[in-house]
Amino acid sequence: MNEDRNPFDIVIVGGGPAGLNASLVLGRARKQVLVIDDQKPRNWVTRETHGFLTRDGVSPREFRRIAKEEIAAYPSVQFASDTVMEITGQNNEFVVKTAEGKLYYAKKVIFAVGKRDLPLDIKGLSEVYGKSAFVCPYCDGWELRNRQLVIITSANHALHMAKLISGWTSQFTLCIQDDTPLEAEQKQELSRHGVQVYEVPIESIRSENGMVSAVELTDGTMIPCTGIFFQPKLQTGSDLPKIIGCEMTETGTIVVDAQGRTSVPGVFSAGDAASELYQAITAASLGALTAVSINNELNVEAWARC
Repeated sequence: MNEDRNPFDIVIVGGGPAGLNASLVLGRARKQVLVIDDQKPRNWVTRETHGFLTRDGVSPREFRRIAKEEIAAYPSVQFASDTVMEITGQNNEFVVKTAEGKLYYAKKVIFAVGKRDLPLDIKGLSEVYGKSAFVCPYCDGWELRNRQLVIITSANHALHMAKLISGWTSQFTLCIQDDTPLEAEQKQELSRHGVQVYEVPIESIRSENGMVSAVELTDGTMIPCTGIFFQPKLQTGSDLPKIIGCEMTETGTIVVDAQGRTSVPGVFSAGDAASELYQAITAASLGALTAVSINNELNVEAWARC
């Protein structure tokens, strides 16, 4: 067992936009920071990151490379490529154990673990995910503008998705994939706007080299398309927040206050793990805000000890 007895001010679990921006802010505040990341980000299935000023179109890997290059200017920030397996202790006395058997000590912890996709249960969807099938119109809608799309959604979200996607294209079809039928009023509204709706299960996604060509239904219907938006099934990127007692929502999001504090003293969370907005720039901003909160808390505690 390798132990680092020198306590860090903060251990950040996760090295995506939230964790990286938090480490940048805390490094500039002269705090001792360790970022532990397993190098398995959810957005690596995509080719580009969008909606992030000065970084629009950059690949997720390049985004991380540039971020680490900039953070390197602040020597109090360290990185470890590892997986956090266990966190014990309490506020100002946390012990972090990793898969490689290392122990780190920290005053505060930030969970910036994001979300992870549950297995995709539609045949052929994994082959097009991140290439011609996406989950966020704000991230990838521009690239699919004016195209013929299929929107895979639930009855509860059908109208919302139709209104949302209509800003990028009028050529889209809704495929409802749950046991709840659309209400008559919903069908009438969608029909009034010329939206074709299918409430038949999907058999498979037809594609070549990651580019979708059609969605096949179980009744044999073929819906031609060149792009897909779908609702992913997600869970928190780590089970540790729940294990150590953080309050969670029914959808698996960590509950935090406006400063990023969880229900466990000394434990914070930022980014997609504690939000359902799912944009890189939003995650980064939440990481910065949470870092400010932690820095203030550490400074107040240090002041009180004098």
